[in-house]
Amino acid sequence: MDSRPRRVLLGITGGVAAYKAAELTRLLIKEGIDVRVVMTQSATRLITPATLQALSGKPVHTELWDDVIEDGMGHIELSRDRSLIVVAPATADFLAKLACGFGDDLLSTLCLARECPLLVAPAMNRQMWENASTQRNVKQLLADGVLVAGPAPGEQACGEVGMGRMLEPVDLVREIAASLQPKVLDGVRILITVGPTFEPIDAVRGITNRSSGRMGYAVAQAALEAGAHVTLVSGPTELAAPPQAQKIDVVTAQQMLDAVNAHVTDCDVFISVAAVADYRPTQPSKQKLKKQDQALTLQLEPTVDILATVASRAKPPFCVGFAAESHDLDRFAEDKRRRKKLPLLAANLAQNAIGAQDNELVLFDDAGRHPLGKGPKLAQARALIQHLARLYRNGPSVKLKAVRR
Repeated sequence: MDSRPRRVLLGITGGVAAYKAAELTRLLIKEGIDVRVVMTQSATRLITPATLQALSGKPVHTELWDDVIEDGMGHIELSRDRSLIVVAPATADFLAKLACGFGDDLLSTLCLARECPLLVAPAMNRQMWENASTQRNVKQLLADGVLVAGPAPGEQACGEVGMGRMLEPVDLVREIAASLQPKVLDGVRILITVGPTFEPIDAVRGITNRSSGRMGYAVAQAALEAGAHVTLVSGPTELAAPPQAQKIDVVTAQQMLDAVNAHVTDCDVFISVAAVADYRPTQPSKQKLKKQDQALTLQLEPTVDILATVASRAKPPFCVGFAAESHDLDRFAEDKRRRKKLPLLAANLAQNAIGAQDNELVLFDDAGRHPLGKGPKLAQARALIQHLARLYRNGPSVKLKAVRR
């Protein structure tokens, strides 16, 4: 896993949502992220520097000409050791400054003189957000490579309802953590299958499984965070796909196979996370089967093994498999990996993972067995992606540290 220090410079501007910066700072510190705070003069009218200093454990900077900084170059030095600058809230006025390249206070000059990425969390009245000039400024910022998180719809301080609310601190922490992930798969094209399949028995019944799709969607999110282009072939789930992913909805194993075949030639990496049905009814009924007193016999046939089909291509992509076992995990997982000639396979005990928020993956490759320990599925997915990237770029990897909560 990536062990580089995560350091954020949190810029606070003069929007009513400035009060949320206190909770945002607290949550970032809780996540193990080092936080340094810079405030505009307007922001100090809404929340005191003393509050942010107590929460961050560091002096809060507000002045462009700061005698505390030895060489007086606060607009340069304060961001030099930072991994990311976050402006939350980012008012309409501050977005306009950034879009036009103005630097008339400490925070705006820091953003101009930065060597790290910049993320802004807009917060303003709905009319201000919808104003053509604001939308033009946001488009310019996006074109300049600035990350824009939010805003969200909802009730605003002025009493109106609409777009313009700053994202809640817990959501912003998620965006910030994603932005801090190393771009180890920048530009790599990844095709991922996720979720269960549903094989019809009749018009209303079918064969399926209890897969929620959470692990697969977490892998998709982690791959996007690592800079990959992701195509997601998803069986029936209630989950929302990451907005940057291209999502293809399917139901049956055959539909999933067809979608994979249609896109596999355009991918560099194929990750098979989906819990695909092993069997399907040979003659599904188009009408609902009526219940009768006698036993019902169903004739089943095996479905095509999607992962094996892809791995056996003349020029296969880098293939990653998943194995959910009920017992004897290591033996079955390694046998599956070798049989399908996979460079990497992730395995877990199904009874501990299906429907749960956490997982406990063990990775298998030519170098051996790499347990990740127990942790949230997104953390597990990030560790998997880091390991995958090392194999994809550099060959066999060393053992990984366990995933921390």
